[in-house]
Amino acid sequence: MLRFLPLTLLLASAQAAPVKIEFWHAMEGVQGKVAEYARQFNASQNRYEVVPVSKGNYRELQPALQKAIQAGNAPALAQLEFTQIAPMVAAGQLADLSQEDNALSAELLKDFYAPAWKAGEVNGKRFALPWNLSVPVLMYNAGALRRAGVNPPATWTDMEAASKRLATGGKRPLVAAADAWTFEANVLSRGGSLVKGNEPNLNSPEAVEALTQLARMSAAGQAQPRTLGEATRAAFDFARGQNLFVMASVANWTDARKVPFFQLGIAPFPCEKAGACTVPLGGGALVVPRNASAPQQAGAVAFWAYLMEPARLADWVKTTAYAPPRRSVTPLLNDWYRQNPQIKVAHAQMERAAPRPNLASYGAWVSAVEDAIWKAVTGKASAQAALNEAQNKAKK
Repeated sequence: MLRFLPLTLLLASAQAAPVKIEFWHAMEGVQGKVAEYARQFNASQNRYEVVPVSKGNYRELQPALQKAIQAGNAPALAQLEFTQIAPMVAAGQLADLSQEDNALSAELLKDFYAPAWKAGEVNGKRFALPWNLSVPVLMYNAGALRRAGVNPPATWTDMEAASKRLATGGKRPLVAAADAWTFEANVLSRGGSLVKGNEPNLNSPEAVEALTQLARMSAAGQAQPRTLGEATRAAFDFARGQNLFVMASVANWTDARKVPFFQLGIAPFPCEKAGACTVPLGGGALVVPRNASAPQQAGAVAFWAYLMEPARLADWVKTTAYAPPRRSVTPLLNDWYRQNPQIKVAHAQMERAAPRPNLASYGAWVSAVEDAIWKAVTGKASAQAALNEAQNKAKK
């Protein structure tokens, strides 16, 4: 004979069950730390249960997320790289979090670095909440530079001079990567921009100047062209001293410092034009897919708030070397910064960081820029011709 529980008990049981918050992220290298935060959050309350799922890198996660949204089985929380947010907003795939934004105190909002907070806005509305933030840096072989009596280049003019001096014994000092983010930083360092208003500005004088220099250095044997797909090979050549300079994210420090045989150095991104020196904010933010329920959205935001607690952010920064999104975290990092002064200087670039363009088309423009970089540094086209082609593609 079947027995049924009273309706009141069933309702109480349903209410007691925590809301599941599946969280897709691209932090594969530190997924254990993300899982730790989820366990701690789940133990701290009984309303929500965060279930983190590693989905590879940003370029793998985004299409998987879009497919899940279309199928109606998306997670309640996901991580996106900044340039991926606007296209998904334009496609109506992300939830508007402006109401959550308005619920935050003025004191808390003031504590966030302005570009970190601004980067989650599209058309004046909030669709993303900051988490893992990076700034571009110059990584270099400190031992090789010391032996040669060369200082870390502070400008791109210095970079070319240093590379010319160090290009001996088959070395090609600079890694000229076909990477839009560090090229964007190169252009910003000259006072330029790849965007003008809402339009592409890919062949601006500053962009042509930057790419002409990279192409010139590559042709002279002072730079080694690399695609993003050649990251492993580039890391090997960097470790063995074939290359001595590489532009990277500050978060790459956690892996790069483990490479044997050489001493890693880190310096701020080279600035070519005094007073310009803006760097593009990198990294990612947390979003809520459009089909998440109201309780799931509330749980997703609650978990984000948990991640934003200063002590937890300090632990995150020490683990990953990502830059802190909140100013109040800095005092908690003083001891760590004393042990790692180069990272402190790198993180100080947050004071002159700028959000990346939050335009739906910018992702496609980025692809055109990377094609242009590769053509120019491999001698297939002049910098001007390659960027003109990229500009024409972007305007179509």
